[in-house]
Amino acid sequence: MLRLERDALAVMESRLTETFAHAVTLIAESGGRVIVSGVGKSGLIGRKIAATLTSTGTPAVFLHPLDSAHGDLGIVGTDDVAILISKSGESDELLGLLEHLQGLGVRTVAITGDSASALSRLCTVSLDARVQEEACPHDLAPTTSTTAALAMGDALAVALLEHKGFRREDFARLHPGGALGRRLVMRVEEVMVTHPLPVLPPGSTLRQAVVVLAEQRGIVLVVGGEGALHGVLTAGDLTRLMEHEVDVLSQPVERIMTRSPRSAHRGELASAVAYRMEQHGIMAMPVLGAGDRVEGVVHLHDLLRARVA
Repeated sequence: MLRLERDALAVMESRLTETFAHAVTLIAESGGRVIVSGVGKSGLIGRKIAATLTSTGTPAVFLHPLDSAHGDLGIVGTDDVAILISKSGESDELLGLLEHLQGLGVRTVAITGDSASALSRLCTVSLDARVQEEACPHDLAPTTSTTAALAMGDALAVALLEHKGFRREDFARLHPGGALGRRLVMRVEEVMVTHPLPVLPPGSTLRQAVVVLAEQRGIVLVVGGEGALHGVLTAGDLTRLMEHEVDVLSQPVERIMTRSPRSAHRGELASAVAYRMEQHGIMAMPVLGAGDRVEGVVHLHDLLRARVA
């Protein structure tokens, strides 16, 4: 079954011609919404296509052909474009809706499995979604044909996304309630700690660093004039030194600090910072602002708690 559906999609790729580009342009340049309609399984596919279009920057709504004859046609505007889905292209309900849409001056895109059907001939643009056979053993249950229609709808949505320059930030704006939205919009400065900062000046001793490490979650930032970062010292650095030497607390922090530490920058996506920290086994990282001045510290645990990783 999977092989039949895969092969059908491979054939469809060759059908993305100027007609497909025409459909994309028609929708992109319309001043209204996309009205998606279909009956039965095609209707279920239509609902998903409408949802995908809406979530990727092309406002769309599903309209059932029967409901359209009982008042729901009122949602349709003259600037809208309709996508009508039918395997046979001969659905009486859909052809009835098409007649009403044409009466309102609405331009239409057919996704059909028969390019000679009435729906294909009467719509403004017709996209070829025909399949050689259904994946059902009896060649009856809509399987390959619905997969083909869904893929064509997804292709339209993504082509429109690219045509409009729809960005990750736009996607996140339309998905504010989920983890995906948080990963796409949350910046590192929204999670970082800014007060108190685990800061010591150059020349401080490791004895002073022990106090800061204990109070500030295992990291010390050695910061000079105007907030310049000289290095980073962690509890692990100190532990490794004390395993091999005694009486180390009077020594300067410069002895073991990392002079070119990995750091984050204000404006970076928190998810990108979390990824780097996980990749390199870093539990805390300095955050730098303008002029590479220290502005805060971000902890991996805080990023995990914010669910951006």
